[in-house]
Amino acid sequence: MYMEIEQEIRSFLMSRRARITPEQAGLPYAGGNRRVSGLRREEVAMLSGVSVEYYTRLERGKLSGASDSVLEAIARVLQLSDDEYAHLRDLARNVTSTGRVRMTRTRKSNPINGSVQQVLDSMSVPAIVQNERLDMLAANRMGCALYSDMIASSPRPVPNFARYAFLDPRSESFYIDTDASHDLIVSSLRAAAGHDPADRELTGLIGTLCACSQDFAQRWAKHNVRRHSRGRQLINHLGVGRLDLEYNDFALLLHRGLHRHLHRRAGFRQL
Repeated sequence: MYMEIEQEIRSFLMSRRARITPEQAGLPYAGGNRRVSGLRREEVAMLSGVSVEYYTRLERGKLSGASDSVLEAIARVLQLSDDEYAHLRDLARNVTSTGRVRMTRTRKSNPINGSVQQVLDSMSVPAIVQNERLDMLAANRMGCALYSDMIASSPRPVPNFARYAFLDPRSESFYIDTDASHDLIVSSLRAAAGHDPADRELTGLIGTLCACSQDFAQRWAKHNVRRHSRGRQLINHLGVGRLDLEYNDFALLLHRGLHRHLHRRAGFRQL
């Protein structure tokens, strides 16, 4: 099962178009009643410098072959963030002219080797390695201690942050700001789905979460995209209590789709 990529493109562009008013796009106020809350297709086409017919075709999912200049113009009109623009480019790259998902080379399920684990173990802060599906593939001792509840409660050999957050009731007491944590997870999975729509495990995970969690399904339908390279997280650890942590995310060289996640107490600066 693969992502229905034309539907993904259509829903993403329509959701971004609906949030931009004519005034925000720099169009003069025309008055009267509008049947749409945001921009019309005709207005997006005009502001992007393409024909209405061509933009309509793009919004229907026919992004294959769209030039960088056209994608850039659409991103400017729809006021896409950097992460949203990257998502749009990913979708254009991964859709074929026949509307199918462009297949990519199969990757190893867990390419963590001894050298990666040694690097993690040498760190003096909680450190983990996760993939784009938010599977926790490796961790040092402090990382395991930080997420000990998720590891212990995982019904699968590889713990998954999304499954824990939306399908395990214990996560509600672990994440202090549950709403922000859930938004972070969903928007990260949305970016991952655009980056690799041929990932069957990812598509299956998203399907399971949509079917089993109404909260996830509602957030997923918003089509929000964000890649979280750094931020702040409030958690309530069973053994330590409340922790205010800063995290940084680094891509692992030579391992496409894997990221090293480092945590430290907010306000702490290591010398």
